[in-house]
Amino acid sequence: MTARTIEYCYDLISPFAHVALARLDELPAGVSVRPVPVLLGAILNHWGQRGPAEISAKRLHTYRQSVFLGKQHGVDLRFPPRHPFNPLKALRLMAGADADLATVHRAFDFVFSQGRAPDTDAELAAFADFVSIPVELAGNDGAKAALRANTDEAIGRGVFGVPSFVCASGSGYEVFWGVDAFDMLLAWLDDETLFTREPYQHLNEVTIGIERK
Repeated sequence: MTARTIEYCYDLISPFAHVALARLDELPAGVSVRPVPVLLGAILNHWGQRGPAEISAKRLHTYRQSVFLGKQHGVDLRFPPRHPFNPLKALRLMAGADADLATVHRAFDFVFSQGRAPDTDAELAAFADFVSIPVELAGNDGAKAALRANTDEAIGRGVFGVPSFVCASGSGYEVFWGVDAFDMLLAWLDDETLFTREPYQHLNEVTIGIERK
């Protein structure tokens, strides 16, 4: 396989994005990962979706599922005392610093290993210290612009949730969403013609039979 880089789009609000990090070692040799912080709320708004934690019947199930998947992949999750929380300023830190994977790991450890929400001044300062990024970046215009640009670019490439792994292909971009799509990502990386054959090829021709307003 030729060397290539795939993008890992994440929001610190997502426990599944934390679990997905544990699977990166399964990627084949020659594949590198560029972490891209995005604002999930803006992505959901663009596509007209609600987050799973915003749906009362789905909220506890989502938490349980993320903890269960974490255990399957050797990750022990501890949720912050409130969720969802506002990740905006913490994401600006990550975008403004162009945080590498090691820093992203530490950021998720703060949120879902220590169980802390960086959405107050005190906890944001503690988060910034933990990941070794100046807290002042949270109000930096360049950092704000970087996060907006990341989010807009992700939407333009078809990202509709996090975590998403975005791979450039001959026809544009392939998006693999969620921990449960990681095996499909591995299969596609092994054979990038996968979706051009049945039983996948005809899926492009399936039409919408009914739409809810």
